[in-house]
Amino acid sequence: MFGAYIDILLSFVTAFVITFLAIPKIIFFAQKFRLYDSAGVRSSHIGKVPIFGGIAIFAGIIFSLLFWAEIEQIQFIIISMFVVFFIGVLDDLLSLSPTRKLFGQIIAILIIIYLHDLQIDNMHGVLGIYELSEIIATLFTVFVVIVITNGFNLIDGVDGLAGSLGIVASLSFGLLAFFSDQISMALLAFTLMGTLLGFLIYNNSPAKIFMGDTGSLVVGLILSILSINSINSGIVNDAIHLPNKGPLVAIAILAVLLFDSFRVFVVRIIRGRNPLSPDMNHIHHGLLDLGFGHQKTTLIICIMNIFLIVVAYFLLNMNVNFAIAIFAAINLTLLYIPFLMKKKKKND
Repeated sequence: MFGAYIDILLSFVTAFVITFLAIPKIIFFAQKFRLYDSAGVRSSHIGKVPIFGGIAIFAGIIFSLLFWAEIEQIQFIIISMFVVFFIGVLDDLLSLSPTRKLFGQIIAILIIIYLHDLQIDNMHGVLGIYELSEIIATLFTVFVVIVITNGFNLIDGVDGLAGSLGIVASLSFGLLAFFSDQISMALLAFTLMGTLLGFLIYNNSPAKIFMGDTGSLVVGLILSILSINSINSGIVNDAIHLPNKGPLVAIAILAVLLFDSFRVFVVRIIRGRNPLSPDMNHIHHGLLDLGFGHQKTTLIICIMNIFLIVVAYFLLNMNVNFAIAIFAAINLTLLYIPFLMKKKKKND
């Protein structure tokens, strides 16, 4: 068992080092071939910033897993990562249509479901639902992965924000898996954390590089896998036995990206707009409009997410539906505060 813990540490360090060393080369390559993300109407940055940070993220993860993981335990996860990686690269280069991106994501998800045998087949009493039929389990798992992956993409609107939230999430999932003796999931989570730390050094405001869709799709997929594992496993170890609280834990760890996306979609529908149409109504836009800047905005949102994880901890012993309802109310209230402050500031 001690050897497994060493492998987790070495995978974390390897992912960090590879990503940290690879990004300067990618920045040079992107500048040479003018592979930029230029500022637009909805952009929160100024000037031309190289994309393809996701290539370094992917390299850090893949090489670390190949070096230190038990490959037979995660081989199909690696295959699914390759699928979304190539979809992301093509999208960053050619701007794929949403339909083609979605098709690639679904292929990756089906690999996880049918070859890795990982899906949400039990709701543990959420909305009174327990075991799911095979077809419902497959459809719901596909839906959950798409929501998490694209929610992570949508939150990537401020320097350092997506990477920082990814670190909070991967650390949380990693600790949960570690103390539940789920070594392969813990290693995957801490590998993701290592590569995101290496990336964040260059993505912190002012960003020298963005992760692009290549990075957001890969990171989103891994967070989805860790979420599904958490939903299925709950919190079970020598000290705690809460197998039915997995849904609450997964929601709490990904609180900001899930509920911010939900809030934005609802607002768009209320205003008679396409819920997938772009706008400036995400939480980071509200904080930027209040004058906080990229670093403070990222810090505030990360503190908010950590606070919500702590809130969820104190709700663990409640009925799962009651706990999720209270958690959702607190979360949505916090997300609304910047826009309430913005409205008050405008009226003043």
